[in-house]
Amino acid sequence: MKTADVCDQYHEELQICEPMFRSFGGKQQFSGPIATVKVFKDNVLVREALETVPEGSVLVVDGGGSKQCALMGDRLGEIAVSRGLAGVIINGCVRDSAELSQMEIGVMALAPMPLKSRKEGKGDRDIPVTFGGVNWEPGHYVYADEDGIVVSPRSLEF
Repeated sequence: MKTADVCDQYHEELQICEPMFRSFGGKQQFSGPIATVKVFKDNVLVREALETVPEGSVLVVDGGGSKQCALMGDRLGEIAVSRGLAGVIINGCVRDSAELSQMEIGVMALAPMPLKSRKEGKGDRDIPVTFGGVNWEPGHYVYADEDGIVVSPRSLEF
């Protein structure tokens, strides 16, 4: 479902993310219910979430906008694909971008960065996070494509 069409029909109930993300995954269009993680330069909880959130989910990672290290690379991408996640949106960086671009998953992030993150397990899961002018609530729905990212409090039908 195209975000432009979603906006045309449902704009009054949507939050529209600021245009700050680049697509790194093999799928340009993806949507699903939101699961969240809040971390800073540490991706242990990102991996944990990718291994446990329900199939079809979109994992939203609030990495504080840090561009000092990557929060996801090809190994975590493979986990997300194998578990049938719809996508991952990262307010932070990814690495192994060539490999991610070949995977059947949507991946949006701020930029590529070759340095891996720390492994301390600090952060929070399944809490509301805010970035890009949007309040990302677990259980709400996200729709993403080449035109942008929109969030709805419910699943939208056409």
